[in-house]
Amino acid sequence: MHSSSPNEGFPVRRKLLGAMASVAGISAAGLLGIGAEGALGMAPKPAASAPPPDELFEQARLRSYKTRRSSSWDRSGGNDDSVHVEPGASATLLEVTGAGVITHLWFTINSSDEHHLKSLLLRAWWDGEQTPSVEVPIGDFFGLGLGEYFTYQSALLAVAPVKALNSYFQMPFGTAAKLTLTNEGKIRTDNLYFAVDYVTFGSLPPDVGRFHAQYRQSAPTKGIDGWRSNGDDAVNTRKNLDGADNYVFLDAIGRGHFVGVSQAVEQNQEGWFGEGDDMIFIDGDILPTINGTGSEDYFNGAWDFGGKPFAYEHNGAPYIVDPERIGGRYCLYRFHTESPITFEKSIKVTIEHGHANVRSDNYYSTAYWYQTEPHTTFPPLPRVEDRIPRVLAVGGPGASVPGAPPAG
Repeated sequence: MHSSSPNEGFPVRRKLLGAMASVAGISAAGLLGIGAEGALGMAPKPAASAPPPDELFEQARLRSYKTRRSSSWDRSGGNDDSVHVEPGASATLLEVTGAGVITHLWFTINSSDEHHLKSLLLRAWWDGEQTPSVEVPIGDFFGLGLGEYFTYQSALLAVAPVKALNSYFQMPFGTAAKLTLTNEGKIRTDNLYFAVDYVTFGSLPPDVGRFHAQYRQSAPTKGIDGWRSNGDDAVNTRKNLDGADNYVFLDAIGRGHFVGVSQAVEQNQEGWFGEGDDMIFIDGDILPTINGTGSEDYFNGAWDFGGKPFAYEHNGAPYIVDPERIGGRYCLYRFHTESPITFEKSIKVTIEHGHANVRSDNYYSTAYWYQTEPHTTFPPLPRVEDRIPRVLAVGGPGASVPGAPPAG
């Protein structure tokens, strides 16, 4: 009969295991599963693990730059934290020397000029250059290409309540940076509130391009006559392989990468405006290096956007009013942040206005890109009064607009 003690016989068994281990060349503790700490059943220590990924420390990693801001704060210490901008005058938003990067722009504007989003002109110069690398009406720069406010959020631009304009483009400079806002209208801007957030450091790496933004418009685009709908044979049988007469977002020379575009459209004709394909020509290619399948496809939507606004990180149509009708209005954007479109010598970014350029709507756009300097001369800016959207009588699908001026 066995002993009632649960530990009785354990020394005998251990002695037996020790004898077995001496034959096998291992310790009795190993046979019993006892680790170095003496804990029964504990597994051996694992081998040294790989170092933790850098992503775990991204927010905590210490920075070596200096954080700065240029803003419209009241230098007297009072609460008048804005500046006035008279007609024809400019406000300097930032003027610094040394190396750094602008990381954020913020504006809000109080003006009795109903067209101030088109008449206030944003400009930026890098490293003492003679011509600006940024020259865009402020509304268009922030994706408000029809001169009207609406709220939306994307990766690089956002408009927050109420009328708060935000940009998160990185704008590096090597020796100097200057930003201004010019009032090209006829009415004083009563209150311009602004903040330019930037960082400074010793020097830029050698492979850093400079930020550029360029405004263009065609009001109206040059379409054709003799058609009544997008389904007409006169439309669908037309061919366009080389991009002739396409609307041009950007035509640049140098080395760099195209980041994206914001576009506004005002319809002068009935029907869907967006049957046009995007065509991008890189480094002198005669035929498109990149060819798309339709305007809504380029902006990463589908099927006329379903006539409903949307806004995502990289793409959106956040403003859609009266779609597919005369007077219909759209604001769109596409950012190639997942893979900017690179060029070594040149780039020409275009899109058809209707299939094979049959339509005569009003197009307004701002292209955003980085490149080496010097950049080519920007096209002359249209007059303020010509930047203001208005429906034009251009013929084609739909009745003529009563009282509208003839297309120019």
